Amino acid sequence: MTGLSRQEPSDPATILVVEDDAGLRRTLAATLKAAGHKVVEAASGAEGLRWQAHHAPDLVLLDLGLPDRDGMDLITGIRARAATPIIVLTARDSEPAKVQALDLGADDYVTKPFSVPELLARIRAALRHGVQARGSLPVVTSGPLRIDLGARRVLRDGEIVRLSPKEYDLLAELAVRQGAPVRHGELLQAVWGSERADLHYLRVYIGQLRVKLEADPATPVLILAEPGVGYRLA
Repeated sequence: MTGLSRQEPSDPATILVVEDDAGLRRTLAATLKAAGHKVVEAASGAEGLRWQAHHAPDLVLLDLGLPDRDGMDLITGIRARAATPIIVLTARDSEPAKVQALDLGADDYVTKPFSVPELLARIRAALRHGVQARGSLPVVTSGPLRIDLGARRVLRDGEIVRLSPKEYDLLAELAVRQGAPVRHGELLQAVWGSERADLHYLRVYIGQLRVKLEADPATPVLILAEPGVGYRLA
C-alpha cells in the first residue's frame, strides 16, 4: 500500500532520560511513570545516543553534565538524527550555556534543582509542540516502508531502520515527491549542497539505501532508477 497519512500523537509518550546521577535518574523515572509515560534510562552520552536510535522516544530529558561527553555534543548528535523534543536538565545557571543549548537544537531547559510540577508542565508543552510539528509533515508509505518525515523515522515491516543523516536526507527527498522522478542534480543539491557534487556520491548512497531497505538490493522495487534522469520512490 502506498500513500500519505497524518501521524497521530502516541499515548503514552516514551521519554528517554539521559542522566548519570543514578538517584536522580530513578526519581525522574518514577515521576514520569506515575504521570503515565514510558521511560527509557541512560547513564551516559553513548548510551543515550544508542537508546535514542533504538527506541525513537517522543522526548529526551538530557543532563548536560555527563561522564563521557559534554551534553552539548549530545544535543547535536540527537538533532542530526531526529526532530525529537529535547529538554535540557542543567546545573549551569549561566545565560550563555542556556543560549548555546537552545541554539544547538534543545527545545527547553530546566535548571537544577527544579520542581516536579514545573518539569511535568514543560514536558507536556514540549510533547504538544512535537506532535504539532510532526503533524504538519506527512508519513509516506511505500510497500513495507513507513517514512515519518516529521520524526525523521524510517520503519520497514514495523522495525526501525537506522540510516545515516545523508541516507535519511536522500530518502526524504525521494519521499516528498513519491512516484515522480527526482533529477540527479536536485538530489545532489538537496543532500550535498551543490548540483556539481560528484554523481558517484549519489550512486553510493542509493546503493546503501537499497541494501538497508530492499528485500533484494540487486533487484530494487522501492528505489527505482530513471535512466538519464534520476531516481524515484515507488
